[in-house]
Amino acid sequence: MGQMLLVRHGQASWGTEDYDVLSSLGWEQGRLLGKALGGRGLVPDLVVQGGMRRHRETAEAIVEAAGWGAVEVVTDPGWDEFDHIDMLAKHPAPEGEELDRVQFQAWFERASARWTSGGNDHEYAESFPAFAARIDDALARTAARVSTSSTVLVVTSGGPISLAASALLTERAADLSATSYAVIWGELNKVVVNSSMTKVVVGRGGTRLVSFNEHSHLEGDGLTYR
Repeated sequence: MGQMLLVRHGQASWGTEDYDVLSSLGWEQGRLLGKALGGRGLVPDLVVQGGMRRHRETAEAIVEAAGWGAVEVVTDPGWDEFDHIDMLAKHPAPEGEELDRVQFQAWFERASARWTSGGNDHEYAESFPAFAARIDDALARTAARVSTSSTVLVVTSGGPISLAASALLTERAADLSATSYAVIWGELNKVVVNSSMTKVVVGRGGTRLVSFNEHSHLEGDGLTYR
């Protein structure tokens, strides 16, 4: 039985002109995960990174800290995050208001609910169903690269990890509505920690979720959600 380890990128530069850059803490979160994995003696057969800069930088931090100098690294944009800027633009915040973190989170969740509702799909550059299909394809494509006893480490974002986990949790629940599926995704997406790791096993029984959002390598102030 092989495994996929889905890693969320380290903290990006939230609130700056270019979000898609790791903060100094984000780099450290990646190094902490690399040190933890290296300390366990784990060496992946392949590292897959999404196409975003924060994915690449996190992968670099992990690989360097773990001492995996010879590991193969490939890029798969199928693991990219959804376009949160487009999503927020379709449900704008009240004009003239400076939002604090709590207010921003409330706005983000309202915008997410609109995006996942299914009633406005035509308005988005990538609808929620299209995003879900893209991540399903990326998950299947990566699972096909997992052989018996091999490990593939995937560096991606919170949205794709939550989507993959939701899909694996609910794929056998035939009576689950699309609305319930989106709600599960939304709840998981709220809590994915930067540089956390989600474990998926691949074997004769199919692809199954084993653990979600593991972050024991982070201590004290190192734990962030944005």
